[in-house]
Amino acid sequence: MFENLNWWEIGALLLLALLIFGERLPKVISDGLRMLRGLRAMAQNATTDLNRELGTDLQLQDLHPKAFIRKHLLTEEDEAAIRKPLQGLLDDVKQDLNGVRSDLTDVAAAADIKNGSSSTAPVTSPAAKPALDLDAT
Repeated sequence: MFENLNWWEIGALLLLALLIFGERLPKVISDGLRMLRGLRAMAQNATTDLNRELGTDLQLQDLHPKAFIRKHLLTEEDEAAIRKPLQGLLDDVKQDLNGVRSDLTDVAAAADIKNGSSSTAPVTSPAAKPALDLDAT
């Protein structure tokens, strides 16, 4: 939850909370934790009720529509049949990308030879290479 905050920002937030709530801060924290425990208990009860009503072992992650359909409605053969046409398309896209990369490498090598440079590092962007002076004789 706080992975994008550094220690200074967390400290500033704690200081701000202390200034806003003052002596009531421990009570506010305990009320927040009690509410969080209540929400978790409600979610657990709802999952238990769904398991009992549906007669399956249902997890909270299974409530996502894709996961629910995949687990309860599709067999492995159905899923493989759905993925098969898309797999060919994915392979074609990967092959095209590899072709573009090899073309960029060939263009970079040709530009290096024309400039007299002996660099063999691949070009990652057009701005990384100096412009060719085509008007010079």
